[in-house]
Amino acid sequence: MSVQETIFTSELAARFDKLVTIYPLRRSALVPMLLYAQDEKGYLSDEVITEIAQRIGITELDTRNVISYYSLLRTQPAGRYHVQVCTNISCMLRGANEIFDHCKKTLGIGNKQTTPDGMFSLEEVECIGACSWGPAAQVNYDYYENLTPEELDKVLEKCRASVVQEGKGSQA
Repeated sequence: MSVQETIFTSELAARFDKLVTIYPLRRSALVPMLLYAQDEKGYLSDEVITEIAQRIGITELDTRNVISYYSLLRTQPAGRYHVQVCTNISCMLRGANEIFDHCKKTLGIGNKQTTPDGMFSLEEVECIGACSWGPAAQVNYDYYENLTPEELDKVLEKCRASVVQEGKGSQA
């Protein structure tokens, strides 16, 4: 695939072209490129993986191996708000399983599922690096720590309210 043929916007393609030049090794640009691509496309499709691997000069398998390591990277579409609840030992000892169960009940979905309206997706993850502040969850790029079911409800309500607010703003 030549640089002119791309599935990305011209702005993102230009950003990728620059990214591979600022690292000592082209491969070091992989995670940032995957995150930017996921933000633009919603998830990392086969086409996205193919193009990024070609741009960096690595195999698709190498790219997929990196994707499988990071819970933040997705190969399936997710909800507008992707809720990741850490259930690793530190969070589990402070109530993460109860938080995850509460989230499943509140959203009406299970692990790696999306609500019918596409608003939320839910995923149980191994660790989000907030071990001292568990139980913890991540919604898109925002972290929430020392969660209780009530605090989680506030987070989800804030997400719902932001969509309602956006809707009101677009009708003005």
